Amino acid sequence: MTATLPEDMAYEFSFTIPPDKTVPHLYPEAPEFQQMPSVLATGFMVGLCEWACIKAINPHIDWPATQTLGTHVNLSHLAASPPGLSVTVKVKLLSQAGRKLTFAISAHDGIDTITEGTHERMIVEAARFNEKLRHKTPPA
Repeated sequence: MTATLPEDMAYEFSFTIPPDKTVPHLYPEAPEFQQMPSVLATGFMVGLCEWACIKAINPHIDWPATQTLGTHVNLSHLAASPPGLSVTVKVKLLSQAGRKLTFAISAHDGIDTITEGTHERMIVEAARFNEKLRHKTPPA
């Protein structure tokens, strides 16, 4: 399914950073991460930006039968954010080419801009995607 999204689609989403979204929690089995500062991990920041895009898109598609998957991330992590700060992510649809969506993203933690960049997502039919994935999943 290809949805036609509003050309001027924009969305703003805020999230307060909990302690479990910091660098030491990114890969608990990695001792290197355990020694790093307790600030929002880049991996969790990327996930937060994806989440904001998903929340922007879902009212315009047949969720959950139709979903979007991240296919490209181009974000800079510009400033550290400790737990307790609220991060506001702003997303704006830049373009839609068939099933491919491109967003401009920025986020601020109330003190600093923490990220800027772009993110691409692909519209997929969940059942079809999961069926293809089933063939790739090793038996239990």
